[in-house]
Amino acid sequence: MSSYDEDFERQIEFDFLRATECAALNTLQWLGKGQKELADAAACDAIRGMLDLVPIRGEVVIGEGIKDQAPGLFRGERVGTWKAGAPQFEIALDPIDGTTNVSKGMPNSLSCIAAAAPTDGEPCLQDIPAFYMQKLAYPLEVRKASLADPKLPLSIDTPIGEVIELTARVLGKQVRDVVVCVLDRPRNQQLIDDIRTKGAALRLIQDGDIAAALAPALHTSSIDLYAGIGGAPEAVLSAAGLRCLGGGMRARIWPRDEAERTQLIESGWGDQLNREFVSKDLARGENLVFVATGISSSPLIKGVEVRGSIAITYSVMMRARSGTVRYIEAHHDLERKTIHLRSTGVERQV
Repeated sequence: MSSYDEDFERQIEFDFLRATECAALNTLQWLGKGQKELADAAACDAIRGMLDLVPIRGEVVIGEGIKDQAPGLFRGERVGTWKAGAPQFEIALDPIDGTTNVSKGMPNSLSCIAAAAPTDGEPCLQDIPAFYMQKLAYPLEVRKASLADPKLPLSIDTPIGEVIELTARVLGKQVRDVVVCVLDRPRNQQLIDDIRTKGAALRLIQDGDIAAALAPALHTSSIDLYAGIGGAPEAVLSAAGLRCLGGGMRARIWPRDEAERTQLIESGWGDQLNREFVSKDLARGENLVFVATGISSSPLIKGVEVRGSIAITYSVMMRARSGTVRYIEAHHDLERKTIHLRSTGVERQV
């Protein structure tokens, strides 16, 4: 068997990409229509339908839907053909990161999948049984500096002003030029106030924190840091992408209330509540693939554009093993393009 045959993720990654492309195209009909559940259902239907054709034994280990009672692909769900001898994959996905943005026709929404091929029997994509995590994502240069000097002030507990100063020093910027992105939620208000007091440049987003967390690791982005409390499933997807890009992230479980804290303790996660997770804790191993297709434009990728009968999708595909990041522009002829949907089991024209 050749090394190419053994490197099956190299072959399968394009099928994951086709799944997010199909999700983005099938969601277009709901862009700006104020129906985020129907948009989510359309994306899920397209992803399931595409993955039904892929020769893998895939299991969803991190899905969406439970957190906001929306349609979703759920933990434990099988995807792929599951034929004997097919490669095994753990799947984490968000059919639409930024469903509210899709429903309102706003920027910053995408469809994404992280996939990992386990090699030692240990789980690769860490399922965190909580709604939220506190996060800090930063660029490659800052990660390298912290590895070279572990005493540098870079942790969840470090005041954001000190993190901004460190980032400015490492990147050769003035504090006022450090751009920090934060999810605009009441739970992040103190953080927002501290960033403003420090004098850094603040960028607030309404939804869609996967793209925002990856942005500091992108040379094409103007964002230097991502901070704040956001979704736990999104943290794992972001960690997988950052593992491929070379950036870093610190994260900690953030119980919403005492009831959730008690539930986490009773389920055996009490000793993990104060743990600071890094990217490699949430997305392990080197057999990691991350793909995303833009629905509406974000710091990561542009959204779908329709020009007459042609729909143009913009996607990113990356692998942890090689560190290769591919930006893919695809032109789909809507008069001929079909999508295989799970709900019908047949190809449907877009």
